[in-house]
Amino acid sequence: MIRILLAEDDRVMREYLTRALERSGYSVAAVDRGTAAIPLLQEERFDLLLTDIVMPEMDGIELAQKASEMVPDLRVMFITGFAAVTLRAGKSMPQARVLSKPFHLRDLVLEVDRMFELERVGGNF
Repeated sequence: MIRILLAEDDRVMREYLTRALERSGYSVAAVDRGTAAIPLLQEERFDLLLTDIVMPEMDGIELAQKASEMVPDLRVMFITGFAAVTLRAGKSMPQARVLSKPFHLRDLVLEVDRMFELERVGGNF
Protein backbone atom coordinates (compact mmCIF):
# COMPACT_ATOMS: atom_id res chain seq x y z
CA MET A 1 0.00 0.00 0.00
CA ILE A 2 1.26 3.48 -0.86
CA ARG A 3 2.03 5.48 2.29
CA ILE A 4 1.61 9.24 2.46
CA LEU A 5 2.97 11.59 5.11
CA LEU A 6 0.73 14.64 5.27
CA ALA A 7 1.99 17.82 6.95
CA GLU A 8 -0.78 20.41 7.24
CA ASP A 9 -1.19 22.89 10.09
CA ASP A 10 -4.91 23.52 9.55
CA ARG A 11 -6.75 20.81 11.51
CA VAL A 12 -9.90 20.80 9.39
CA MET A 13 -7.94 20.63 6.13
CA ARG A 14 -5.66 17.92 7.55
CA GLU A 15 -8.61 15.74 8.56
CA TYR A 16 -10.40 16.40 5.27
CA LEU A 17 -7.38 15.44 3.16
CA THR A 18 -6.63 12.39 5.29
CA ARG A 19 -10.16 11.02 4.89
CA ALA A 20 -10.20 11.63 1.13
CA LEU A 21 -6.86 9.91 0.58
CA GLU A 22 -7.71 6.97 2.83
CA ARG A 23 -11.02 6.49 1.00
CA SER A 24 -8.99 6.33 -2.21
CA GLY A 25 -6.88 3.47 -0.89
CA TYR A 26 -3.83 5.29 0.50
CA SER A 27 -2.35 4.88 3.96
CA VAL A 28 -1.94 8.34 5.56
CA ALA A 29 -0.02 9.54 8.59
CA ALA A 30 -0.87 13.18 9.33
CA VAL A 31 1.02 15.76 11.39
CA ASP A 32 0.30 19.39 12.18
CA ARG A 33 3.75 20.85 11.45
CA GLY A 34 6.96 20.10 9.63
CA THR A 35 8.99 19.49 12.77
CA ALA A 36 6.60 16.67 13.70
CA ALA A 37 7.17 15.00 10.33
CA ILE A 38 10.94 14.55 10.71
CA PRO A 39 10.80 11.83 13.43
CA LEU A 40 8.23 9.89 11.39
CA LEU A 41 10.49 10.00 8.35
CA GLN A 42 13.28 8.55 10.48
CA GLU A 43 11.12 5.75 11.86
CA GLU A 44 8.82 4.76 9.00
CA ARG A 45 8.80 4.37 5.22
CA PHE A 46 6.72 6.77 3.14
CA ASP A 47 6.23 7.02 -0.61
CA LEU A 48 4.96 10.61 -0.71
CA LEU A 49 5.35 13.73 1.38
CA LEU A 50 2.24 15.88 0.91
CA THR A 51 2.90 19.17 2.64
CA ASP A 52 1.45 22.61 3.02
CA ILE A 53 4.12 25.21 2.34
CA VAL A 54 3.23 27.88 4.88
CA MET A 55 3.41 26.35 8.37
CA PRO A 56 4.82 27.43 11.73
CA GLU A 57 8.23 26.22 12.98
CA MET A 58 9.36 24.74 9.65
CA ASP A 59 7.82 25.55 6.29
CA GLY A 60 6.98 22.86 3.77
CA ILE A 61 9.90 23.70 1.48
CA GLU A 62 12.44 23.25 4.27
CA LEU A 63 10.66 20.06 5.32
CA ALA A 64 10.77 18.72 1.76
CA GLN A 65 14.47 19.50 1.43
CA LYS A 66 15.29 17.71 4.72
CA ALA A 67 13.00 14.81 3.80
CA SER A 68 14.68 14.43 0.40
CA GLU A 69 18.08 14.24 2.08
CA MET A 70 16.78 11.56 4.45
CA VAL A 71 14.79 9.60 1.85
CA PRO A 72 16.16 10.35 -1.64
CA ASP A 73 13.39 8.54 -3.54
CA LEU A 74 10.56 10.20 -1.57
CA ARG A 75 8.10 11.99 -3.84
CA VAL A 76 6.92 15.44 -2.84
CA MET A 77 3.74 17.37 -3.47
CA PHE A 78 3.16 20.85 -2.10
CA ILE A 79 -0.24 22.35 -1.38
CA THR A 80 -0.54 26.10 -0.92
CA GLY A 81 -2.89 29.02 -1.14
CA PHE A 82 -0.14 31.54 -1.87
CA ALA A 83 0.81 32.10 -5.52
CA ALA A 84 4.19 33.69 -4.71
CA VAL A 85 5.11 30.74 -2.54
CA THR A 86 4.28 28.40 -5.42
CA LEU A 87 7.07 29.98 -7.48
CA ARG A 88 9.56 29.58 -4.63
CA ALA A 89 8.60 25.93 -4.21
CA GLY A 90 9.11 25.27 -7.92
CA LYS A 91 12.60 26.75 -7.80
CA SER A 92 13.59 24.98 -4.58
CA MET A 93 12.23 21.55 -5.50
CA PRO A 94 11.71 21.43 -9.30
CA GLN A 95 10.79 17.72 -9.26
CA ALA A 96 7.93 18.31 -6.79
CA ARG A 97 4.33 18.85 -7.79
CA VAL A 98 2.46 21.91 -6.58
CA LEU A 99 -1.30 22.01 -6.08
CA SER A 100 -2.76 25.45 -5.41
CA LYS A 101 -5.63 26.00 -2.99
CA PRO A 102 -8.51 26.02 -3.35
CA PHE A 103 -8.69 22.64 -5.05
CA HIS A 104 -11.30 19.94 -5.21
CA LEU A 105 -10.46 16.73 -3.37
CA ARG A 106 -10.95 14.85 -6.62
CA ASP A 107 -8.09 16.90 -8.13
CA LEU A 108 -5.79 16.07 -5.23
CA VAL A 109 -6.52 12.35 -5.47
CA LEU A 110 -6.03 12.44 -9.26
CA GLU A 111 -2.63 14.14 -8.85
CA VAL A 112 -1.54 11.56 -6.27
CA ASP A 113 -2.83 8.76 -8.50
CA ARG A 114 -0.80 10.14 -11.42
CA MET A 115 2.35 10.20 -9.33
CA PHE A 116 2.04 6.46 -8.73
CA GLU A 117 0.35 5.43 -11.99
CA LEU A 118 3.35 3.62 -13.49
CA GLU A 119 3.85 1.58 -10.35
CA ARG A 120 0.18 0.57 -10.26
CA VAL A 121 0.28 -0.47 -13.92
CA GLY A 122 3.45 -2.46 -13.31
CA GLY A 123 2.15 -3.92 -10.06
CA ASN A 124 5.13 -2.64 -8.09
CA PHE A 125 3.36 -1.18 -5.07
